[in-house]
Amino acid sequence: MDSEQGTILLVEDDSSIRRGLKATLTALGFDIGEAASGEEALTRLRMVNYDAVLMDLNMPGIGGVEACRSVRREFPQMCILVVTVRDSEEAKIEALDAGADDYVTKPFQVGELTARIRAVLRRSRNPAPAVEESVHVGIFDLHPERRMLKKRGKEVRLTPTEFDLVAYLMTHAGHPILHAKLLSSVWGPEYGEEREYLRTFILQLRKKLEDDPGNPTYLKTVNYLGYVFSDPTGEDVQRP
Repeated sequence: MDSEQGTILLVEDDSSIRRGLKATLTALGFDIGEAASGEEALTRLRMVNYDAVLMDLNMPGIGGVEACRSVRREFPQMCILVVTVRDSEEAKIEALDAGADDYVTKPFQVGELTARIRAVLRRSRNPAPAVEESVHVGIFDLHPERRMLKKRGKEVRLTPTEFDLVAYLMTHAGHPILHAKLLSSVWGPEYGEEREYLRTFILQLRKKLEDDPGNPTYLKTVNYLGYVFSDPTGEDVQRP
């Protein structure tokens, strides 16, 4: 096995699917552990150091969404990739709100799944470059060295991927960032064309950042181009 591929905890209640995915991912060089429920996943995570969790959302017991919340709460830096048969935007937002870093929708191709796994592991091992200084934009303070964002002095809880996304936007505040540029800079070059994927993450960030997510004042859409982080007061971005 190529040790650089990573160790993955596969959480899936269907034993036949679990065996198939384990065989495929093992053949591709990943070290795979197994759990049949969210409860079992939490137990295994407390016993073994995994690089990432690949979790199906539709499971008995506490279910995938609640298990995802528990994993994120207990293991804040864990990479979490969820698998869902539900393709609605609401389902994806629910997964991200629970703490997932990424998602893939069934049915999926093995190449798509492995690309998602490798991308989330790469981001974890090599976080997006950030400026050393803190950045102040309106009511927000970004502290890259501590990987922390504060709104009106209170910390905003973000997943690692959400932090990388808002950090890139804030460090380029006032400048519209093209969809492809934002995707490739935060997720990697293989994500450059997935605009709807980016839109899902932006919607989730607005829920956490904006006072009125449906009428954003900071994280704005630039029609047909991309997104911009702007200060509605018109003040310049401040760095200490």
